[in-house]
Amino acid sequence: MKLTKELYNGIIIWVGISIYFLIMKALNLADLFYLRALNILFIYYGVNRVLRSNYNDGKNSFPANATSALATGLIGVFISIAGLVAYSYIKGGDNYIESLSASFLFGGDPTVVTYGISLLFEGIVSAVIVTFTLMLFWKKRYPSD
Repeated sequence: MKLTKELYNGIIIWVGISIYFLIMKALNLADLFYLRALNILFIYYGVNRVLRSNYNDGKNSFPANATSALATGLIGVFISIAGLVAYSYIKGGDNYIESLSASFLFGGDPTVVTYGISLLFEGIVSAVIVTFTLMLFWKKRYPSD
């Protein structure tokens, strides 16, 4: 079975983010916000790979490429959040999330689900922003109407 390029690059995003956060956790750097914010670079990498692949394949339709890019980013985000939720339950569930939420801006006592949902919204927004910025970059390579 051949994976679509969107799914393949979404998996690359997930693997990159997962390894990055596991390394940060191992080095006790997981509480540094600015290092956590760098996960957007993995989304940029995966989405840019799809756009470059589409361009090299001769797919020059702006709406189709925008859809492909957004799908790639969202696949990476959804798989990453699912992985985080699974990892959180393996590490102790809500007790693990309480230790994480001390360094995040959560009020009250977040659960694994609320933590995952809030990060999902953040991830969706970052995927949309990455898609828009990369489409602006790639737009000059598409034929104009």
